[in-house]
Amino acid sequence: MTTSDVRTPQPPATAFVWVWLPGATVPVVAGRLDAVGSVFMFTYGRSYLARADAVPLYLPELPLRTGRIRPPGDLRVAGCLADAGPDAWGQRVILARQRGRLAPTRDTGDLSLLTCLLESGSDRIGALDFQPSPTVYSPRQGSATLTELQTAAERFEQGEPLSPALDEALLRGTSIGGARPKALIEDGSRHLIAKFSSITDPYPVVKAEGVAMALARQVGLDVAGSEVISSLGKDVLLVERFDRTPVAGQRRMLVSALTILGLGEMTGRYATYPDLADQVRARFTDPGASLRELFSRIVFNIAIGNIDDHARNHAAFWDGTQLSLTPAYDLCPQPRSGQEAAQAMAIGRAGERRSQFRTCLDAADVYQLTRADAAEIIDRQVDVIRARWDEAADGARLTTLERQALWHRQILNPFTTFDT
Repeated sequence: MTTSDVRTPQPPATAFVWVWLPGATVPVVAGRLDAVGSVFMFTYGRSYLARADAVPLYLPELPLRTGRIRPPGDLRVAGCLADAGPDAWGQRVILARQRGRLAPTRDTGDLSLLTCLLESGSDRIGALDFQPSPTVYSPRQGSATLTELQTAAERFEQGEPLSPALDEALLRGTSIGGARPKALIEDGSRHLIAKFSSITDPYPVVKAEGVAMALARQVGLDVAGSEVISSLGKDVLLVERFDRTPVAGQRRMLVSALTILGLGEMTGRYATYPDLADQVRARFTDPGASLRELFSRIVFNIAIGNIDDHARNHAAFWDGTQLSLTPAYDLCPQPRSGQEAAQAMAIGRAGERRSQFRTCLDAADVYQLTRADAAEIIDRQVDVIRARWDEAADGARLTTLERQALWHRQILNPFTTFDT
């Protein structure tokens, strides 16, 4: 049977949402998600609403009340539920499983949202999962070694068939975001995301992200733990998951900045840092420290040439009442042919996006900082990056040529300091 002979499965109409409540080690069913025309309506279960420890899956989107809840604004589904779904990489894996392998005439747009939620792995980011049953929780997960998962990802990218065991193991990583090949692994009590090199990489992406994460720790940012290792002769970045706790079975609820701003995939281009800063002031724990951290992350993204700082690449923990910034993640220098660049989100209230430290200085008051405070943060980061570059590059296994290609092109590009 050829790929073109495979019939498209009928998309499901309903999925049940399960949640790990704060401090819990097992999930409970929270409600039902129904396809109603072009939107997806959520209804809390009566048993969940009756629980003394029930919390809203996210406010203001899904308040604890009876009846169907329509997504806010022009969203097709509540953002907190969309955050738990697979992104491009996971969608590609799911599509290939349905079709036998990816075909040129198929793209991930062929998949329905509920198909993506119900067929992606259960070990997803955050504390939600999606099941076909309201009474029986049956996790979708597989297990394999790092080398097995790496081999599976490479074969998948090349369009080769996988064994059933590797197919199931690769499925486990389909629920985490991003477009690059990755998998979920466990190392004792540590929960890790393994990011693999891709056959389409135009530069050493894995090592570039590894050196950026190391530098972020050196400048004092709250950032996920990470390390670059070699497996099967190729680079792999291991990133520690911050949505899990040392207590076995516990998961932490979180939402993306896209959801916090009330935006979706089609409107994400309107996300700005000042709007996020306003939310931090109004709804976050320790808003003063959080604003300083947010500003510092903007400065660092400019310093390392990461212009992929869109609203899905920022997130906050949700405890049912308040938000708090998660550690930083997806800090990866982006390729650039020239010097001039712009961040994905506006930094100042007038819409300034230029990837320059002056842009940050001019917007300091948005983050409750004086211009002097902002200058001190910028100067310290630049000094630390210069002083610790070789150490971080060694840890990321960068070759001499790779260091030369990153330094002053992505890392501390001269454009960052023009007109300052």
